[in-house]
Amino acid sequence: MAKRYPILEFDAAPEAVIEPARIIRPIGAPERCVVCFFQDVIATLAESGRVNAIATLRSEMGPHPVYQFDMEGTKVALVHPGVGAPLAAGLLEEVIALGCRKFIVAGSAGVLQKEIAVGHVIVPRSAVRDEGTSYHYLPPAREVQAHPEAVQAIEKVLQAHHCPYLLGKTWTTDAFYRETPMKVQRRKAEGCLTVEMEAAAFFAVAQFRGAVLGQMLYAGDDLGGDEWDPRHWDERGSVREKLFWLAAEACLAL
Repeated sequence: MAKRYPILEFDAAPEAVIEPARIIRPIGAPERCVVCFFQDVIATLAESGRVNAIATLRSEMGPHPVYQFDMEGTKVALVHPGVGAPLAAGLLEEVIALGCRKFIVAGSAGVLQKEIAVGHVIVPRSAVRDEGTSYHYLPPAREVQAHPEAVQAIEKVLQAHHCPYLLGKTWTTDAFYRETPMKVQRRKAEGCLTVEMEAAAFFAVAQFRGAVLGQMLYAGDDLGGDEWDPRHWDERGSVREKLFWLAAEACLAL
C-alpha cells in the first residue's frame, strides 16, 4: 500500500533484485570483522605488513580493499566502510556476503555536550534514525538498537583496560550541513550524546541480515554550543589507533 512518503513504504521481502549473495562469491572470510573509519590507521597497518588484502570491493570511488590480520591466533577481517549511510551499508552488505558475521565498528562522532572531552569513548546502545538507509531494512521507527551481545563485548574490553566510556544514544543524519540549532537541541532533549552518519544504517543492516554488530565512537568535534568547534578531532592519531585495537579485542569476545 502506497504511503504519503516513499521512505515509509517498507517492504519486508527477504531478497532484492540485486542480492549481494547472488553477485558476490563467499571467500571464507573470517567470521569476525573490524569496520574501521580511520584510513590513517589502516594505511599504517598495510605499510607495516600487519594486514594483508584478501578481497577487493569496488564502487565508482575506486577499490575498497578487505584486509585480514591475526589477533591472538584468530583471523579477523578489516575494512573501511566509506563515509555516509548508503555507501557504508552497501559495503557492509558485501562483506557479509564474503562471509563475515560478527562486527565491531570503530569510528568518531560529533558531540552534543561540550563536557565530553575529545577522544572520550562513546558506545551507542541505539541510534535515532534521521537518515534514509535504515528505512529500507526495518519498518519505520524512531530508533534502532545495537546488538546487545556486541555492546556487552565492547563494555567488557573497555572495563578490562580501565578505559572510561559513556553508554548512550547517537543521532544518525545524512546531512551534516543541516545539523541546525533546533535539531541539535531536540536530539539533546531525547538523550543523544553524539551525531554521526552511519550507526543507524549499520544496526539496521545487521539486524536484517542476522549479523552481530556494535560500534565504538571517540568524541570529536563539538556541536553542543552556540558555534561549531572542530577541536582538531581528526588529528588524534594515538586515540584512533587505540580505538582500533580495542575494537579488534572486542571482536574476539564475540
